[in-house]
Amino acid sequence: AFCRGRIVRVPKGPLIRVVGTEAVIPCSVSDYDGPSEQNFDWEFSRETDFVRIVSTWDSTFTSEEYQKRVGRGDIKLRRSSNDAVELVIRNIQPADQGRYKCSTPSTDATVQGNYDAEVQVKVISDGLSVSGSKGRSSMPLRLSEGDSFRLRCSAVTTSPEHTHLHVTWQIKSGSAWRDILSLTHEGKFQPGPGYEERYRSGDIRLDTGANDTYRLSVSQASSVDGGAYRCLVSEWVRGADGSWQKIQEKSVEIATVSIQRTDVVISTSNVSVTERDSLDLTCNITTDRSGIFQAEVMWYFSESPDDTMSDAQLLLSMDRDSVVSDSTLISLSHVDRNSYRLLVRDVDVEDSGYYFCEAAIWVPLHNGSWHKVVERASAPVSVVVTALEPDYEVFLNASKTPKFSDDPTELNCRITNAQDMEANLRFTVSWYYRQRLRSDDVVTDELLASMDADWTLLLGDRSRERIQNGEIIFFKKSVDTFSLRIQWTSESDRGDYFCVISAWNRHRNNSWVKSKDVASAPVNIFWATQDYTLTVEAVKLKPFFVAGHTFEMTCKVSSKNIKTPRYSVLITAEKPLTDQSNPNGTTRIISLNQDSVVRLEDWTDQTRVDGVVLEKVQENEFRYRMYQTQISDAGLYRCVVTAWSPGGGGMWREAVNGLSNPIQIDFQTSGPVFNVSVHSDSPTVYQGEVADLQCIVTMEGVALEPDDMSFDVSWFAVRSFALDREPILLASLDRRGIVTQSRRNGSSDLSLERISPLEFRLRVHGCEDHDFGNHYCVVTPWVRSATGVWQREPDIRAKPIFLSVKMDVLNAFKYPLLIGIGLATVTGLLSCLIGYCSSRWCCKKEVQETRRERRRLMSMEMD
Repeated sequence: AFCRGRIVRVPKGPLIRVVGTEAVIPCSVSDYDGPSEQNFDWEFSRETDFVRIVSTWDSTFTSEEYQKRVGRGDIKLRRSSNDAVELVIRNIQPADQGRYKCSTPSTDATVQGNYDAEVQVKVISDGLSVSGSKGRSSMPLRLSEGDSFRLRCSAVTTSPEHTHLHVTWQIKSGSAWRDILSLTHEGKFQPGPGYEERYRSGDIRLDTGANDTYRLSVSQASSVDGGAYRCLVSEWVRGADGSWQKIQEKSVEIATVSIQRTDVVISTSNVSVTERDSLDLTCNITTDRSGIFQAEVMWYFSESPDDTMSDAQLLLSMDRDSVVSDSTLISLSHVDRNSYRLLVRDVDVEDSGYYFCEAAIWVPLHNGSWHKVVERASAPVSVVVTALEPDYEVFLNASKTPKFSDDPTELNCRITNAQDMEANLRFTVSWYYRQRLRSDDVVTDELLASMDADWTLLLGDRSRERIQNGEIIFFKKSVDTFSLRIQWTSESDRGDYFCVISAWNRHRNNSWVKSKDVASAPVNIFWATQDYTLTVEAVKLKPFFVAGHTFEMTCKVSSKNIKTPRYSVLITAEKPLTDQSNPNGTTRIISLNQDSVVRLEDWTDQTRVDGVVLEKVQENEFRYRMYQTQISDAGLYRCVVTAWSPGGGGMWREAVNGLSNPIQIDFQTSGPVFNVSVHSDSPTVYQGEVADLQCIVTMEGVALEPDDMSFDVSWFAVRSFALDREPILLASLDRRGIVTQSRRNGSSDLSLERISPLEFRLRVHGCEDHDFGNHYCVVTPWVRSATGVWQREPDIRAKPIFLSVKMDVLNAFKYPLLIGIGLATVTGLLSCLIGYCSSRWCCKKEVQETRRERRRLMSMEMD
């Protein structure tokens, strides 16, 4: 069993074959060496000697008595693979009964296994007969769809062997035969592909009867059941290995069945009717059924031709007893045996869609009940209901047109020549705007607003916000007139306007459907615009004045192309005089808006809050006054005027700006000249010491009494070496002697005092590291004039002096060093004391040492 060798196999015998049929005997070889394609020799023996029949590799192998049959092809070898062949014997005869041996030439290195095998073939007589009903081979059958029919086939065998029959009913509707239902040789029913459901429902059956008949019953015949029918019978026998073998097969054509299809059609194609007319459709049932039957008809409506039966709407139905369902405007009548008429009165636009009918054929059974044999729906018919369009015209005119910006605009859209103004008709309006361009570019129409059937206003994107704010109003003046009003027309509103009047018809379900749109001719809204002009002239009322007197100037304004203008005025001063174009040198002093509200802008002198006045003299003239002028007020003064025009919603809209000519204030004085310097006896100090800084004022020219002059002194510091940071205010002393200090983060402190009429001292107590830097003072002189008025001189800034703060290393480290040395000494002495005490009393231990004798080392051998 564990050895490996060549094995040649043939089927177990005996093989039973029917005379006159084709016999096929297979032979295969396995577990061989050599080439993959093996050769085979076949021999035959009736008793003892074998006669050579055919070989795959030797053409001279065939013996003389088989040469003719092999030459004709009645006996041949058919190779199925490299290691298998089949011996085919056509029209086998009783003389071919005997033993057949299959041999394979050796290609192995060693001889192992078997190299041939034999099989017994037994040839029996043909005892199978197949026939149709009444001996006819084929008969024609003409049926109507839904009918039932039966076909009979007779099959009998007289074979001496124990054989079984396999009966199959087949249909041929094209070029190939298809299985319908089989009774196998094992006694099982087997439906063909596509007939499983009909077999389970009982519409297709195969029954056996007397005299070896096999009856095919088909119920509810349809068009797919038309074609040629035949009965195919095969004879099977069980082999020696227990498997079934088909030994022969016969067939006979029984009948040719033609099925007359029942069609349901609507006699007309696409239909177009006018609103309020009648719609007439006829459903025809095409059938050649001659027996008793009743038809059931249903009419359906759908909005789309692709809708399914469940999505369609049932309009009307008639059952097989000709009872029609109830409906008011729709009627269904039976015209003749196969025609049914649908009549829809007073059609509406909503009746446009697709109509189709569905018919079912009922036939009576033997027990008196009715059976539905066929049900089919027609193709949908498109029905278009044309609405009755009202006849009217639309006229658009402008009752108010703007001449300037912000003027109102009113447009009236009127319906004229309207016919058939009845209760079922309603008009709505849509307003459109089209911008005019000089080029040939195509401009799309922009929807301003529209109305739907219930007069609900739908806003467009362009005008939504303005409509909600009440700037654009839509209203209906009368039954035939719709109006559009723009409260304040802007330049962006210039262009073409037109209206579209829509007519709506009311249907039977009280819904409104648009039937017609009529657009008006466009109306152009345009007005000529000119550039705004504004002229401002400033005049100094007093040609010469001295410090302490009142400065007065007027500004006269004139404008063109501005509708009812109002003006706002701003007084500005430019300092220094040598840099008039520098915006940083311009100071906003006081302003007066278009509503005559006065406001102080950058005027921050608290002692002269009421020192400036701006008032409106006339509609286009304004006067500016500055009381008790100071020398620091010198500069160029201008009037900045803005013209405003009325805008939408009562708001003012800025039109144009204007700037007046400059008016100069210049004081010719010969008073004293002040200089300021900063001095310190010790600009380098140590931390914790006091730093003294002195601000010294010197005077040249006219000498003044100490009571006629006063100073504001402010001290600043820049915490860097190169003056590249923002200065920090340290402290200030005004001319009344009030000292103000800024908030400090460190522990050092400041003091500021006046030590003489022209000297001021700043002291920094307890200097720290962050007190270093460049320090300087800014002095503002005040001089009393001959009239007793104090005049403020320009600020004077001294050159900075650098203050250095050093650290006293000896004083800083003296106490820490002494404390450290003391603690280290105490710690060392304490460590020595603890060590001595521990070794003396706590850790003392008696150690007994064994005395060692002085001996020589022993030799390795002795060890």
